[in-house]
Amino acid sequence: MDMGKLVVPESKSIERKVTGKPYDFIALGALVTRLDPGIVPFEYADRYDIHVSGGEFNVAANLARAFGQKTAVVSAMVDYPIGKKVEAEVRRMGVDSFYSRFQHNGVHGPNLAQVWSDQGVGVRAPVVFYNRSDEAAARLKPGSFNWSEIFANGVRWFHSGGIFSALSETTPEVVIEGMKAAHDAGAIVSFDLNYRAKLWAANAAKGVDPVKKAQSVLSRIVEHVDVLVGNEEDLQMGLALEGPKVDKQSKLDPAVFFGMMETVAKRFPNIKAVATTMREVHSTNRHDWSAVLWIDGKAYQAPTTALDVYDRVGGGDGFASGLIYGLLSGKSPEDALRTGWAHGAMLTTYPGDTTMASLEQVEAFAKGGSARIQR
Repeated sequence: MDMGKLVVPESKSIERKVTGKPYDFIALGALVTRLDPGIVPFEYADRYDIHVSGGEFNVAANLARAFGQKTAVVSAMVDYPIGKKVEAEVRRMGVDSFYSRFQHNGVHGPNLAQVWSDQGVGVRAPVVFYNRSDEAAARLKPGSFNWSEIFANGVRWFHSGGIFSALSETTPEVVIEGMKAAHDAGAIVSFDLNYRAKLWAANAAKGVDPVKKAQSVLSRIVEHVDVLVGNEEDLQMGLALEGPKVDKQSKLDPAVFFGMMETVAKRFPNIKAVATTMREVHSTNRHDWSAVLWIDGKAYQAPTTALDVYDRVGGGDGFASGLIYGLLSGKSPEDALRTGWAHGAMLTTYPGDTTMASLEQVEAFAKGGSARIQR
């Protein structure tokens, strides 16, 4: 089976006449605030930490902060105090921005979405729910962004995801528009399926099967993708790909995932790589963690390690950013996978959705480092 070669553009090869260093990575997606009461259940909490988040932004932020890459986010922004908070955090993480701006009417919106997510503890699982009422990002449509301007200095990698694609009828069209422009600019295009049944059900028109709607939309998007991030359930539920029932398999057994690659290659011959994390959850704070990569027709698996989890939100985005860094920096597929695996593992030890790790810490853990005190 030949999925085609993934050829990462070198920075020098995409220099433009416009002055300035090309972007290593640009993400398209919704920016949100995550309200986090820690381990206290929502109904008993009297204070919340606010984390600026968004599946696509998280990857850009991680690549900038931990891996020193030049990154940007393309998103909706609302001109009100919460928007200023979000903009400040984007800048603090070292991420450039291209915004389509909206004015808040002082009462109803539009808004930047809120994600409510506690951390759980022990046998009590984390709880996640959304307030995405009149979300500005859902109003984005083709023509909202000047892609020629965004990619004017060049871009090596472009990324989006399934959460943003589920927000409205128009956001998938923005994703496809951006992907086409990115390919024209010589970039690799990646997509995190991130199938979320709640979102597709909430936004489906009356009488429309949300699962079939998601499969139709995501399949059209994936036709433009080079690198796909998603586990067996994402592939089956999001793309209607046939495979064994995932709930009957060990969460750390890659056989089902690798067994589906022939189906992926046949259905989407444009796909050159597919990757995902694997996680066996023993309790909220104790996980076994691994990851797998299928690239250029070959299979790779990262080691399995036991995680003592502080905050699990963002671990998958941490994996994606480390993997992408590895591929952008010319690492071998195995080393790129281990970099993603290591960074995703480390990210679960920090509060919030984005990284506090250094490149040295990630690479040390990827090579088999320990948690012994550093003196």
